[in-house]
Amino acid sequence: MKTETYEYLSDWARDNIAKGKAEGKAEGKAEGQAEAILTVLSARGIEVSEDVSEKIRKCHDFDRLAAWLRAAATVDSSDALLDDIS
Repeated sequence: MKTETYEYLSDWARDNIAKGKAEGKAEGKAEGQAEAILTVLSARGIEVSEDVSEKIRKCHDFDRLAAWLRAAATVDSSDALLDDIS
């Protein structure tokens, strides 16, 4: 008969593990949105400076990222992307 070990986790520990997973998912989603914005701009032949790229990658506001992604399809420059939506 195989026995399994069970590591007891307090409610606090379980809550913190769940919180960490949720934060990790949110961070991954924001990173994906940022990369999508940069990909759209690149596909359209729009150059993106390191400053603009860094600002986009550091943003974790999902509403702003979604607005930037929609705007990336029509803006003339990466600076205009941030100016119009910021």
